[in-house]
Amino acid sequence: MAMHRLAASPETVRWGTFDAAYPPLLSLNSGDTVVLECVSGAPEVMPPPGSGFRIPPALAAIHASNIHRGGGHILTGPVAVAGAAPGDMLEVRIDNIELGNDWGYCGFRPLAGTLPEDFPDRYLSHIRVDRARRTCQLPWGTELPLAPFFGVMGVAPPPRYGTISTIQPREHGGNLDNKELTEGSTLYLPVWTEGAKFSAGDGHGVQGDGEVCINALEICLTGTFTLILHKGNGARDPLLSYPRAETKTHFISMGMNEDLDLAMKQALREMIRFITARTNLSREQAYQFCSLAVDFHVTQTVNGEKGVHGLLRKGLLL
Repeated sequence: MAMHRLAASPETVRWGTFDAAYPPLLSLNSGDTVVLECVSGAPEVMPPPGSGFRIPPALAAIHASNIHRGGGHILTGPVAVAGAAPGDMLEVRIDNIELGNDWGYCGFRPLAGTLPEDFPDRYLSHIRVDRARRTCQLPWGTELPLAPFFGVMGVAPPPRYGTISTIQPREHGGNLDNKELTEGSTLYLPVWTEGAKFSAGDGHGVQGDGEVCINALEICLTGTFTLILHKGNGARDPLLSYPRAETKTHFISMGMNEDLDLAMKQALREMIRFITARTNLSREQAYQFCSLAVDFHVTQTVNGEKGVHGLLRKGLLL
């Protein structure tokens, strides 16, 4: 299987938008691996001169360019997979995640976040990262272990949507902000357009479930992804119409909606569909099983489309 690489540059990134009409920057075969260098942060959140924090050259070049800037994230891609067509499933294996710089940022702004009425002013912190120890030190001294992941991983959305923001996660994936999707996990995405057209970005160094103030530890990351195409969603998962995932220990369902109650219902329905597709349990039994054995977490509450994900420990399904 071949190895490909895309460095972050003004020519290889899209800023803030998904669109099925975007042409792929490269095409690979099912089973190939691609390394995507991803950068994060607009000029207004960069550390000031003299702070001791260096802006990565690739990010500085993107800031200096005249590429179109939407309101969301800087994504590297898209990458096409030969033979992918609507109705297929793309398996995204997250093989490796490398930290791209020695600092990140976290902040909030007026009219955004989970409590905009309580926090009406802008607030921003730049946070030092120890790449060797894989830790960060918060401004008040607390040290946190890092657990890096990509906030945004997605294929192109349905063509009828046209150009959409990267902020809201949807059926194509996108801004999932799911902290479970670290190195060694796998994301499954339904394909909506020819080639699938996978992109990634919005690196996070560490995040709690909820991501309540808008940001996680926003940081540049480089990801290694193996992309595997399953025609017609694959024999084991014929019902996939929404993102799912798995880690070494859990199967994961997802739900997204501007109403958190409806996001919960969708995550639950997706888990019931998953269980009935993998076992001989009835829908009634699967519903009961979810109440007994599945943990549902709030993924994020800040992306317009809020998220809930269900975690089913592996080994429980017969």
